[in-house]
Amino acid sequence: MLKSTERFTTRVENYVKYRPGYPPAVLDLLKAECGLTPASVIADIGSGTGILTRLFLEHGNCVYGVEPNQAMREAGEQLLTGYPGFVSVAATAEKTTLLDQSMDFITAGQAFHWFDLARTRPEFARILKPGGWLVLVWNARRVASTASLTDYEQFIKTYGTDYGDVTRTNLNRDDFRTFYSPGSYCLTKFENQQRFDFEGLKGRFLSASYAPEPGHPNYEPMLADLRRLFDAHQVDGVYTIEYDTDVYYGQLAAGRP
Repeated sequence: MLKSTERFTTRVENYVKYRPGYPPAVLDLLKAECGLTPASVIADIGSGTGILTRLFLEHGNCVYGVEPNQAMREAGEQLLTGYPGFVSVAATAEKTTLLDQSMDFITAGQAFHWFDLARTRPEFARILKPGGWLVLVWNARRVASTASLTDYEQFIKTYGTDYGDVTRTNLNRDDFRTFYSPGSYCLTKFENQQRFDFEGLKGRFLSASYAPEPGHPNYEPMLADLRRLFDAHQVDGVYTIEYDTDVYYGQLAAGRP
C-alpha cells in the first residue's frame, strides 16, 4: 500500500477535473457560527489541488495550503496563482512548519482521515490561536439514496483495490470526540451533487486512490462494467452522483484531553 502522502501522485489530472467542489453554504455556516471574516487567517491542511482552499480565497482570506504531495501541491499552485492571499507550504498535517498560534482556522477538505491523529492533534493545537476553530469537511457520497448510487457503490467495492481500508467511514464518533476534547464539535450537512457524461464518470472514479490504473489486470474489465453502469442509469446522457457535504466544526483547546 502506498503512503497516504503518495497515493494521489498519478491522479492529479482527474482530481482537478472531476472532484466535486464545496457549496458556498459552508462559508455562510462558518460566518454565522464561528465568526469567519475575510480577515481570518486559515491553514488548509492536506490542501491537495486547492478545491477547499479556493472557497476561502474567493472569500478574501489568506490561506496557507499545506500539502505534502508534490504533484498535488504544484497543481494547486498553478490553479491558485491569481490569488494574492495564497501561500503554498510543502509540509504534513503532523508537522506543518507554521508558526505557533498563527491561525484563526484550520480546515481540512477530504483529508482528515489520512492524518496520524495522535501526532496531528498537538500540532493543530500549537498553530491555532486561542479560541481558534477546526473545520473538517467531506463530500460524503450517498450510497443508497437511488438505485444508480447503490449500483455505483457496489461497482467501487468490486473494483476498488483497497477501498475498505482507506474510506473516511473508518472514522467514528469517538475519533472526532477525542480529537476535539475537552471541547465539543457540531456537524452540519448540505446537499451537493455532480452531473457527468460517461467520460466525466470515468474520470471521477479514476481520481480515487483505490481505482485500478492502466496496466492493472482489472482496468479494462472495470471500464466495461462502468460503461454498462452508466448506460443503465443515465438520464438524457447524464449520470448524477449525490453527496452530503459534512462540516464538522469546533474550537480546539491547546492541550490534549
